[in-house]
Parts: sequence; structure tokens; C-alpha cells
Amino acid sequence: MKIALVNYRYFISGGPERYYFNIKEILEKNGHVVIPFSIKNRLNFPTEYEEYFLNAVGDDDVYFAQSKKTIKTIIKSFFRMFYSFEAKRKFKRLLHNTQPDLVYIMHYHNKISPSIIDVAKKCKIPVVHRISDFQYICPNAILYNDVKGICEDCLNGKSLNCIKYKCVLNSSVYSGIKLMAKKLHELLRVTKKIDAFVVPSSFTLNKLNQYGIPSAKLHHIPTFFNLKDSVIDIKYEPFMLFVGRIEKQKGLMALIRAFENTDNKLKIIGFSNAGYEDELKYYLKDKAHNIEFLGRMEFQEIVPFLSTCLCTVIPSEWYENLPNTIIESFAYQKAVITTNIGSLPELVKNNETGLTFDYASVDSLKTKIEYMFKNQSEAQRMGKNAYQILINDYSPEKHYSALMELFKSL
Repeated sequence: MKIALVNYRYFISGGPERYYFNIKEILEKNGHVVIPFSIKNRLNFPTEYEEYFLNAVGDDDVYFAQSKKTIKTIIKSFFRMFYSFEAKRKFKRLLHNTQPDLVYIMHYHNKISPSIIDVAKKCKIPVVHRISDFQYICPNAILYNDVKGICEDCLNGKSLNCIKYKCVLNSSVYSGIKLMAKKLHELLRVTKKIDAFVVPSSFTLNKLNQYGIPSAKLHHIPTFFNLKDSVIDIKYEPFMLFVGRIEKQKGLMALIRAFENTDNKLKIIGFSNAGYEDELKYYLKDKAHNIEFLGRMEFQEIVPFLSTCLCTVIPSEWYENLPNTIIESFAYQKAVITTNIGSLPELVKNNETGLTFDYASVDSLKTKIEYMFKNQSEAQRMGKNAYQILINDYSPEKHYSALMELFKSL
């Protein structure tokens, strides 16, 4: 099978990109031809298909919030957010020259636009979209804002509150623009043109169904971990680990408060694209703690910490879809302490593969952290359980089999 694989980044920036390159590798190992379509970027991996890639919107196509917003950049971003004829033209040329059997999309919102879906449908090529957030429901994609925390207003017919609460980049202007783009895509019936959606968590699937996407189009296929190391030296040293973006909705303030004024050690690996890390460090300035900020790392740099920590902590205060950090923790036989909301309890079974705590509760989180440090044999037991669940339920083979069954049905 020839598969056009679409994502707005052709380099690894986070979980969605790790999945992109993992599934690309699995598909190619099984004899399929993968044809990437993305955006040109200095960080991209080399590919023979780069001539078809879209030009970058601005000087930094990693995060719009960090890019220099010239008039040209803003206009180009506007068209990419709404409907890009450049993307339509280049994707049409790619499909014409390569003749794929199916289009598998990771992320097209904001940087590529749904114009590529119209091209595929005109060419009578099935389109599958893998969901990694709530872009179809919520203008800022995460059902969260700094005013209310978790917010389902857009799901409940109160979408103008997006402007009121400045959900996108803390700006009523950007929030209004994103809301208009969302409304246009609804008028264009984008979700009706997509043949199937791959959804990693049951929780997210139910939210999409509540939004109006028919159950028949929604396919629950969890993420997998591409475990390549046959022999891993697993240890359980007395420190906990957080890996991920350093953002408010990740619950890091609660995590830090649960560790401050204790002897418990915490290592934080990740990056902030809006200065939130500086805010956290300022909070800790005059407080006693054993918290280390280790900065951004590539996954292979993270492995030594994953393989030696006591367990990992995911204190998210938004509806995570299915965080790669949980799967990666399981792969290195580590239990997870996480919030009891959204998709998180689907993976982390309390007292089996980790511990869950009450939403945004520092006291509840602190209790779970203390328990793990005082009962390290229990942390090991849960970590070994987690590894077995990974092997049984989140293997590349199982994911590939489910994905191919869907692809062939289309």
C-alpha cells in the first residue's frame, strides 16, 4: 500500500511527531511505501519529497507564539489557518505524481489547512485523521483556559466565550480569528469529508462523538511504543521524573508545591514556549526544595532518567488525549502518578500501574508521592505490571494490525 503521511512538522518536537516517525518506520518495515507531506523547516529530516513541502510561514515554524509576526507572516498564517490554496496546489501535485492509496493525517490545523482534504476527496483517495487534541471542538485545542481551567463551553454551544476568556495566546483577537476559522471549517463540512478518525483514548473519542462526529467514523486505536532496546538496565533510584512541556495546564505548580519543603527529589525535563518555566523558578527562589530543571532533551537523552527514576508524575490539569510519557514510562517499567481526569485513568489503574490523585489537589498529590517514596517495592511492582500491560496492549504489532484493518476497509 502507498500511504501519504501528513503532519505539519517533519522533525520531532513532541509526542505527535514521535508517533509520526514511529508509524512511518513500522509501515515501511511491513513493505508499505510512505510519502510524507509537511512544511519546509531547517530542522526537518531529509526526504526525497521535500520539493512538495509547503514553504514556512515565518522565521520559526515550530511555535507561532515565538515567531516574528510581520505583516507577511500574519497574512500567510491567516490563510493557512482558514484555507490554503498553496497547500491545495502542492498536495494535488504530490498525489498526482505518487498515486497513494490512502492519506493518513496527523496534524494539519493552523499550518497546512483542510484544503488538502478536498484534494484527496476529488482524487477519490480515502482520508484518515489521527486525533491528538481537541482542535475540532475548541479553538485552542485543549478544552482549557487560564480563567476557568477545564472548559467545555465550545462543546456546549457557548463558543463566543473563547473570545471572552482570551483562550488563544491570551488574546481576544487571536481567539476570534481561531473561532472564525473553526466556524468556516464547520461550514465546509470538513469532518464529513474525512472517512475515519483514529483516536488514542476512549475519553477523547466520546468527546468527539458528543461534538457530532458519528460513532461509525471513530476508531479507538491506542498509541504504541516502539521498544528497540532488547536489554535495558532498569533501576529504581529515589527521585521522580516529569517529562513534557512546561505549561500551566500541565499542573506543574501543584507538582512543585507537593515537593517543596521536603527531602523528596524531582527532576523536570521539558521546555516552555511562553516563559512559564521562569515563573516556576521564581516561585521556588526562596523555598527549600530538591527540584531540578534539566531543560529540553531528545528522547535518547531522556532514557537514562526514565530507566533509573522511581516513577514518573503527570499532574495534568487538562484533558490529556493519551500522553506518550505514560507509554514511555511503562516501557521502562515505571509506575505513573497522575490526575484522575480525562483519559489518564484509562491507562493508569490505581494501585496496579500507578496511583491517581484528585484533580488539582496539592494535598492529594503529595500523599501519593510520599506513599511511593515510603513504599518503593510497591513502585517497582506497579512498574513491572505497567510493562506487561504495554507488551500486551500497546505493542507496535497490535497497533499496526488495527490500523491496517481500518485502512483496508476503506
